Amino acid sequence: MSILVNLRHVETRDLVFKGELTPAELAIEHPDEMVQANQPLRYDLTVDLAGENLLVVGKLEMVLDCTCVRCLKPLTYTIKLEGHVCILSLDGEDKVETVGECVDLTPHLREHILLEFPPHPVCQPDCSGLPLRAGKRPKAREAAGPAGGKPSPWEELSKLKL
Repeated sequence: MSILVNLRHVETRDLVFKGELTPAELAIEHPDEMVQANQPLRYDLTVDLAGENLLVVGKLEMVLDCTCVRCLKPLTYTIKLEGHVCILSLDGEDKVETVGECVDLTPHLREHILLEFPPHPVCQPDCSGLPLRAGKRPKAREAAGPAGGKPSPWEELSKLKL
């Protein structure tokens, strides 16, 4: 299902759209396995004609199923766009595609939602990552530098007096 705005109807009054779109209806294909859109997008939109533009104002909300990139625990991430505003041109070079007398809002909503996806979801800002195995400790680096007895290039840079 798409959100179709009939241009003849919007000429006479504001149109209100309220409902849900599934990820399949939005055609969300996000390649990141850490962020999954499994739940619907909830929308509450008002569409008005403003000159040669469609003015779309309202609220968008979607809950994403994510995995913390540090500790791999599952978490949910909620996208809330309160006071969402979108202006779609009906004339000129950037005009929106019309099918008959209707404009489909779905691709524009998808674009706005995808821009809000988290690039690296974490469960907490101070997440320490995966726990170490019992009895395993990270190996301390040797002070002399890498194996082979050569001094580290970083040590040589530290000796510079700038």
